[in-house]
Amino acid sequence: MTTPPAPQLVLASASPRRRELIARLGIAPDRVAPADIDETPYKAEIPRDYARRMAREKAIAAAAMIGGDASDGAFVLAGDTVVAAGRRILPKTEDESTARNCLELLSGRRHRVLSAIALRAPDGTIREKLSETVVRFKRLSEDELSAYLASSEWHGKAGGYAIQGAAEGLIAWIQGSHSGVVGLPLYETRALLRAAGFPIA
Repeated sequence: MTTPPAPQLVLASASPRRRELIARLGIAPDRVAPADIDETPYKAEIPRDYARRMAREKAIAAAAMIGGDASDGAFVLAGDTVVAAGRRILPKTEDESTARNCLELLSGRRHRVLSAIALRAPDGTIREKLSETVVRFKRLSEDELSAYLASSEWHGKAGGYAIQGAAEGLIAWIQGSHSGVVGLPLYETRALLRAAGFPIA
């Protein structure tokens, strides 16, 4: 009797943080296939819906890119992390001015980090989960803000900061998933994989 091949996992992200996080579950993706999609929010789209839509569209796009169908045995995992101040979706900061604006907005107040994941199974079905974490920065002094901006950790980060770096020393508290704020909520990811039948301890 021939043993069926182990299912493959495709990670629809080039983020080294997501690869590091999923490794904590004892998983090494068989392939990395970053999905290139339009990430422009719809008009009046709320952060929760936007995060879910981005994760789902990335999973679908990555599956299409690799020719994913029911015969290839591949699961495709995608994620998206959104920093929201009220109903406002903060951008991934590509310049220092935008990063400063984001951090000044978040200084001394609570905000939400919504980390959505979507898993496309080999049969084409898609399962989704959403992690919601509340984060509060201390009130940032100009010296603290300038020092963080000088570190360049903010580059390409949603909301202008990376909790796994120096910003963690500026965060008064969080309620929810630390790994979700980093970029991949591990509890939800493990539950999603197990529910879909992907072999995981």
